Amino acid sequence: MAYRVAIVDDSNIDAEYIQSILKAWAQDRQAVVQAQQFVSAENFLFHHADDKAWDILLLDIEMGAMDGVSLAKKIRQENELVQIVFITGFPDFMAEGYEVSALHYLMKPVAKEKLFAVLDKAAANLGKNEKRLAISFDRQTELVPLSKITYIEAQKQYVVVHTDTQEYRMKVTLSDTEKELDEYFFKCQRSFIVNLRHVLRIGSDSVVLKNGAEVPISRGMTQKIAKEIIRLF
Repeated sequence: MAYRVAIVDDSNIDAEYIQSILKAWAQDRQAVVQAQQFVSAENFLFHHADDKAWDILLLDIEMGAMDGVSLAKKIRQENELVQIVFITGFPDFMAEGYEVSALHYLMKPVAKEKLFAVLDKAAANLGKNEKRLAISFDRQTELVPLSKITYIEAQKQYVVVHTDTQEYRMKVTLSDTEKELDEYFFKCQRSFIVNLRHVLRIGSDSVVLKNGAEVPISRGMTQKIAKEIIRLF
């Protein structure tokens, strides 16, 4: 499995320590973890405005103008699925953690085995939620929710993953990528897989997506795609 984790802490030493435990957990559980550190709640919110696809938030409480509890309340207004964990040296805010459905409350210094247990619980909860595709490119990995992918195409030894806002190119086979997708993805041609969530209209030789993109389909695929859409929706 793959997870995006935000560490929001104004102490660089504490954040680096938490990230080292995250790395150890990922290796032990054979998971892909894309972790990013933020020095304040405001710093995280600035990035969150354009990138909301986070799985786990590890939040310090006592920070600058905005504390971790206030940040969690703001995030909860638009995201009920993200797993929130408070990591702090102050127990005073424990009751407020329940208001934002916090997964757990860990006291600093955090014991490795305790954070491992909390991460295991977070992963189990996320397993019930939407899958994401781990896309590796330019020595980094981004976790993209499957629902955001419009279509995927093969280009020689690469695949290009399309969303409404971005294209990702990674060196992997189309067949290997197909194994990571859900039932809403349909191989409509030898080199193309379309996300049926995004299909607006089906033609004789292509499908038109809701964003205006056209994806070619093989001969005789029109009825098969239509039947799949009726079955799924």
